[in-house]
Amino acid sequence: MRTGRGTLTVAAGLVLVALACVGYVLPPAFDPPLLQADPAFQSLPAQPPQEFRPVVASAAIHQEDISLPAEGQRLEGTVRAPVTPGRHPAMVFVSGSGNGSRTEFTPQAEFLAKAGVVTLAFDKRTVGYDFRERDFGLLADDALRMVEYLRTRPDVDPARTGLWGVSEGGWVVPIAAAKSVDVGFAVLVSSPNVSPLRQVAWALNEQLLRLRAPIGVRDLLTRAMGGVGFNFLRYDAMPALRQIRQPVLAFYGTTDPSIPFVESTRALTTALAQAGNDRYTIRFMDHGDHAMRVNGGPFTRGYLETLANWIRDLPETAKPVLHLAGATPVQRFEASDVPAAPWYAGGTMLGLTICLAAVGYVAGPVAAMVVRLRGRHTPAETNTRLWPPIRRRLRRMAWTGLGLLASVAAFIMLLVLFSVNQAGAWPAVLAGWLVVRVLAVLMLVQEVTAVAAVVVGLREGLRPGRWQHVAIAGVLGGTGLLLVAAAYYGLFSFPW
Repeated sequence: MRTGRGTLTVAAGLVLVALACVGYVLPPAFDPPLLQADPAFQSLPAQPPQEFRPVVASAAIHQEDISLPAEGQRLEGTVRAPVTPGRHPAMVFVSGSGNGSRTEFTPQAEFLAKAGVVTLAFDKRTVGYDFRERDFGLLADDALRMVEYLRTRPDVDPARTGLWGVSEGGWVVPIAAAKSVDVGFAVLVSSPNVSPLRQVAWALNEQLLRLRAPIGVRDLLTRAMGGVGFNFLRYDAMPALRQIRQPVLAFYGTTDPSIPFVESTRALTTALAQAGNDRYTIRFMDHGDHAMRVNGGPFTRGYLETLANWIRDLPETAKPVLHLAGATPVQRFEASDVPAAPWYAGGTMLGLTICLAAVGYVAGPVAAMVVRLRGRHTPAETNTRLWPPIRRRLRRMAWTGLGLLASVAAFIMLLVLFSVNQAGAWPAVLAGWLVVRVLAVLMLVQEVTAVAAVVVGLREGLRPGRWQHVAIAGVLGGTGLLLVAAAYYGLFSFPW
């Protein structure tokens, strides 16, 4: 007795609908609303011309490398200082996420040093900082060590020694400023001021809109993010921001695709108001990207000059004529929080599901091989007519399941790389999404047809041995687990 194609098609269709419903019904949902218009950001006043007046950056400078002890390792840095006599303002660069090499600050550090500001750029620590574990308090302690060193130098004015932080450094610098009054000022560049998870989700959503990605792609990424258990992703920046008493200069670029700059500014101004600190200057730089450059090239007009003039003229520049000024920013969507995944979809359960499926896929082919070898001696037990077709189906299912896991991982990595590098094209995203979904549907069809083949085999007299049971249970069970996981992550949802 054989199962007809019509019956199998109906069964596969019903299972597909059921799995699609799983993706819709199970939480969490992520749908960032449009950002409500704020009159304060509808039309910003122009930046006062005196702030970006020309800076003569041609003085001779002295450069030296330093090495300072820190928790668990030594930190290597480079100091650039003007050779002119007297005490100068000084600033420490705090890098964003990633390796954080001091060389990335060379153009700014040399410009400021030639303009009369002592600068220190240092390599980010490698002990206690990685992709999964990030202690912003530990990074703040590293920055404070650099401040302490600069304040001991005879060519530095201790009262005008501060910190500059970009991106992730925007979570680090406020902690350091709140910890120590030795920090004379704080410069924040592209500082998120919302949680890392909200910032990343917002940036990914903006990037996917640019790439015209289907809505299911966003659901896949945000549900994956909701299940990640990295300790720093839900860090709350507000407590540290509320403790800043020092003068603050903040820069945001109007073309920055990585930061919800309007909400970041709101968070900063709200926190400083709660701290009773009105000594802040926020400037929106026209065409500025995440690094205050224009399309990754030269620095946006007025950035270096504003930075140098503000530092050199402290404390007079601490209270500006205009708190907010510059090009008008446009932020379309809110930086919504990604809901935490329920227990059955958390990182632990997902890892367990993948491990069980992988074990099943490994155990299945191994068991099938054992059966095949033993079948030469026990043909009655293995049933040479009924078992080989089932074995071939199980082998194909194992390869499809492994292919789906690899394609999903590669697709997510591709999207993250596109987001980080602000690159990519929509055909690549659509092609990757199509591959992932086709493999998911193929895996579903293989599961339905394999179950039918096993049922038919049993009815026709197949008597599975111990190893055959292992092969059948391992592959069918592993595929079933992956189908449920794929349904949760929206691989069967409609529309396509």
